[in-house]
Amino acid sequence: MDQRKISRRNFTGLLAGSVSLAATGRLFAASGAAAVPIDVYKDPSCGCCSIWIEHMDANGYVSAIHHPADLNATKASLGIPPSLQSCHTAVTAQGYWFEGHVPARYATRFLASPPANGIGLAVPGMPLGSPGMEVGDRFTPYDVMLLNKDGSTSVYVSIGSAAEQF
Repeated sequence: MDQRKISRRNFTGLLAGSVSLAATGRLFAASGAAAVPIDVYKDPSCGCCSIWIEHMDANGYVSAIHHPADLNATKASLGIPPSLQSCHTAVTAQGYWFEGHVPARYATRFLASPPANGIGLAVPGMPLGSPGMEVGDRFTPYDVMLLNKDGSTSVYVSIGSAAEQF
Protein backbone atom coordinates (compact mmCIF):
# COMPACT_ATOMS: atom_id res chain seq x y z
CA MET A 1 0.00 0.00 0.00
CA ASP A 2 1.28 3.48 -0.87
CA GLN A 3 2.49 5.20 2.30
CA ARG A 4 3.65 8.49 0.73
CA LYS A 5 3.44 11.52 2.97
CA ILE A 6 3.99 15.07 1.86
CA SER A 7 6.88 16.84 3.57
CA ARG A 8 6.28 20.11 5.43
CA ARG A 9 8.46 21.96 2.89
CA ASN A 10 6.52 20.52 -0.06
CA PHE A 11 3.22 21.22 1.71
CA THR A 12 4.28 24.83 2.31
CA GLY A 13 5.23 25.10 -1.37
CA LEU A 14 1.87 23.70 -2.41
CA LEU A 15 0.10 26.11 -0.08
CA ALA A 16 2.05 29.07 -1.48
CA GLY A 17 1.36 27.91 -5.02
CA SER A 18 -2.34 27.52 -4.28
CA VAL A 19 -2.54 31.00 -2.76
CA SER A 20 -0.73 32.33 -5.83
CA LEU A 21 -3.20 30.58 -8.13
CA ALA A 22 -6.03 31.86 -5.96
CA ALA A 23 -4.80 35.41 -6.47
CA THR A 24 -5.13 34.95 -10.22
CA GLY A 25 -8.62 33.54 -9.83
CA ARG A 26 -7.71 30.23 -11.44
CA LEU A 27 -8.08 28.06 -8.34
CA PHE A 28 -11.01 29.62 -6.51
CA ALA A 29 -12.90 32.88 -6.47
CA ALA A 30 -10.90 35.72 -4.98
CA SER A 31 -12.22 36.28 -1.49
CA GLY A 32 -9.20 37.64 0.32
CA ALA A 33 -9.06 34.47 2.43
CA ALA A 34 -6.02 32.22 2.52
CA ALA A 35 -6.29 28.62 1.41
CA VAL A 36 -7.27 26.21 4.20
CA PRO A 37 -4.93 23.22 4.54
CA ILE A 38 -6.58 19.84 5.07
CA ASP A 39 -5.13 16.36 5.45
CA VAL A 40 -7.14 13.86 3.43
CA TYR A 41 -7.00 10.16 4.29
CA LYS A 42 -8.16 7.82 1.53
CA ASP A 43 -7.56 4.59 -0.33
CA PRO A 44 -5.10 5.16 -3.18
CA SER A 45 -7.43 3.55 -5.73
CA CYS A 46 -10.57 5.59 -4.94
CA GLY A 47 -11.46 7.84 -7.87
CA CYS A 48 -14.41 9.62 -6.26
CA CYS A 49 -12.12 10.74 -3.42
CA SER A 50 -9.78 12.35 -5.95
CA ILE A 51 -12.69 14.20 -7.57
CA TRP A 52 -13.88 15.41 -4.14
CA ILE A 53 -10.35 16.64 -3.38
CA GLU A 54 -10.38 18.60 -6.66
CA HIS A 55 -13.74 20.12 -5.58
CA MET A 56 -12.29 21.18 -2.22
CA ASP A 57 -9.07 22.55 -3.72
CA ALA A 58 -11.08 24.55 -6.27
CA ASN A 59 -13.02 26.10 -3.38
CA GLY A 60 -10.30 27.44 -1.10
CA TYR A 61 -8.64 24.34 0.35
CA VAL A 62 -5.23 22.79 -0.23
CA SER A 63 -5.11 19.05 0.35
CA ALA A 64 -2.26 16.90 1.60
CA ILE A 65 -3.17 13.33 0.66
CA HIS A 66 -2.36 10.32 2.85
CA HIS A 67 -2.93 6.61 2.20
CA PRO A 68 -2.94 4.91 5.62
CA ALA A 69 -2.50 1.14 5.81
CA ASP A 70 -5.70 0.95 7.92
CA LEU A 71 -8.16 3.68 6.93
CA ASN A 72 -10.80 2.36 9.36
CA ALA A 73 -8.35 2.71 12.26
CA THR A 74 -7.71 6.33 11.22
CA LYS A 75 -11.46 7.04 11.27
CA ALA A 76 -11.84 5.31 14.65
CA SER A 77 -8.97 7.35 16.12
CA LEU A 78 -10.82 10.52 15.09
CA GLY A 79 -14.03 9.31 16.75
CA ILE A 80 -16.04 8.93 13.54
CA PRO A 81 -18.76 6.35 14.23
CA PRO A 82 -19.28 3.64 11.60
CA SER A 83 -22.80 4.95 10.90
CA LEU A 84 -21.33 8.23 9.59
CA GLN A 85 -18.40 6.81 7.62
CA SER A 86 -17.75 7.13 3.91
CA CYS A 87 -14.72 6.61 1.69
CA HIS A 88 -12.41 9.47 2.77
CA THR A 89 -11.74 11.72 5.74
CA ALA A 90 -10.35 15.26 5.77
CA VAL A 91 -8.89 16.81 8.92
CA THR A 92 -8.13 20.49 9.54
CA ALA A 93 -5.23 21.88 11.57
CA GLN A 94 -7.73 22.60 14.37
CA GLY A 95 -8.74 18.91 14.49
CA TYR A 96 -12.16 19.28 12.87
CA TRP A 97 -12.95 16.62 10.31
CA PHE A 98 -15.11 16.24 7.22
CA GLU A 99 -16.14 12.68 6.44
CA GLY A 100 -17.16 11.73 2.94
CA HIS A 101 -18.59 13.95 0.24
CA VAL A 102 -19.21 17.11 2.32
CA PRO A 103 -19.58 20.07 -0.07
CA ALA A 104 -16.89 22.74 0.35
CA ARG A 105 -19.65 25.31 0.87
CA TYR A 106 -20.71 23.66 4.14
CA ALA A 107 -17.18 22.84 5.31
CA THR A 108 -16.37 26.54 4.93
CA ARG A 109 -19.54 27.56 6.79
CA PHE A 110 -18.69 25.13 9.59
CA LEU A 111 -15.11 26.45 9.93
CA ALA A 112 -16.28 30.07 9.90
CA SER A 113 -18.52 29.42 12.89
CA PRO A 114 -17.95 26.00 14.45
CA PRO A 115 -20.87 24.78 16.55
CA ALA A 116 -19.95 24.92 20.26
CA ASN A 117 -19.66 21.15 20.70
CA GLY A 118 -19.19 20.15 17.06
CA ILE A 119 -16.21 18.05 16.00
CA GLY A 120 -17.05 17.39 12.38
CA LEU A 121 -19.43 17.02 9.48
CA ALA A 122 -20.25 13.81 7.64
CA VAL A 123 -22.06 12.71 4.53
CA PRO A 124 -22.56 9.00 5.24
CA GLY A 125 -22.27 6.66 2.29
CA MET A 126 -21.75 8.03 -1.17
CA PRO A 127 -24.88 9.93 -2.34
CA LEU A 128 -25.27 10.15 -6.10
CA GLY A 129 -24.66 13.71 -7.31
CA SER A 130 -22.72 14.88 -4.23
CA PRO A 131 -19.29 16.45 -4.92
CA GLY A 132 -17.12 13.67 -6.29
CA MET A 133 -20.10 11.43 -7.03
CA GLU A 134 -21.47 13.30 -10.05
CA VAL A 135 -23.10 11.16 -12.73
CA GLY A 136 -24.57 13.41 -15.39
CA ASP A 137 -27.57 15.24 -13.97
CA ARG A 138 -28.59 12.44 -11.60
CA PHE A 139 -28.97 13.49 -7.96
CA THR A 140 -30.10 11.87 -4.71
CA PRO A 141 -31.04 14.25 -1.85
CA TYR A 142 -28.91 13.77 1.28
CA ASP A 143 -28.15 15.18 4.71
CA VAL A 144 -24.87 16.60 5.98
CA MET A 145 -24.64 15.40 9.57
CA LEU A 146 -23.03 17.19 12.53
CA LEU A 147 -21.25 15.08 15.15
CA ASN A 148 -20.85 16.55 18.62
CA LYS A 149 -18.23 15.83 21.29
CA ASP A 150 -20.78 13.84 23.31
CA GLY A 151 -21.44 11.51 20.36
CA SER A 152 -24.81 12.98 19.47
CA THR A 153 -25.64 13.82 15.87
CA SER A 154 -28.03 16.16 14.14
CA VAL A 155 -28.72 17.28 10.61
CA TYR A 156 -26.44 20.23 9.83
CA VAL A 157 -28.09 20.83 6.46
CA SER A 158 -30.37 18.89 4.13
CA ILE A 159 -29.36 19.03 0.46
CA GLY A 160 -32.43 18.71 -1.76
CA SER A 161 -30.89 19.58 -5.14
CA ALA A 162 -27.50 19.64 -6.82
CA ALA A 163 -27.59 23.46 -6.94
CA GLU A 164 -27.77 23.67 -3.12
CA GLN A 165 -24.25 22.22 -2.86
CA PHE A 166 -22.48 25.19 -4.46
